[in-house]
Amino acid sequence: MAIDPAAKAVEAPTGTLQRVEDVVLSLLLGAMILLAPAQILLRGVLGTGISWVDPLLRVLVLWLGLLGAVAASWEGRHITIDALSRLLPPRARAAAGAVSSLFTAVATAFVAYHGARFVASEYRFESAAFSGLPAWPFESVIPFSFAAIALRYLRLAVSDLAAVFRGGGDEQGAGAEGGAQ
Repeated sequence: MAIDPAAKAVEAPTGTLQRVEDVVLSLLLGAMILLAPAQILLRGVLGTGISWVDPLLRVLVLWLGLLGAVAASWEGRHITIDALSRLLPPRARAAAGAVSSLFTAVATAFVAYHGARFVASEYRFESAAFSGLPAWPFESVIPFSFAAIALRYLRLAVSDLAAVFRGGGDEQGAGAEGGAQ
């Protein structure tokens, strides 16, 4: 089967983006693995700690969780509840996938919008995260990650709708791209 040039053009940057994602997630996790035990050791042995480590760890958890959710959604490894969709014929399964994906896209776009409003208010009121650093850059992952997830599900909804009009979906599960089973 010949590879579609458009699909090939999309896959190359996507592969690079996934590698960058993997590196960033690994660095975040590595920093958490190093900082948390170091803080515990400093507190337990020396009776002191580094004042900025605890708030930084909270920021790292936020970033790791949200960027991990973006990675999971782009790879189709998100949590799905598809007990009923397995019983549907391919066209109905694709239609159900389109509705589900569109709902998810709208919901995550809503969170992205209000996340952006939250970050803007943090910027406007000059909120500090820790050690005098502004909070808004650390919180900017909220609208970014939810917008990325919304785009992924919008793309998936369009793909599922195309499958409905072509006459069916794939054999893997709900939607044209499948999903976590």
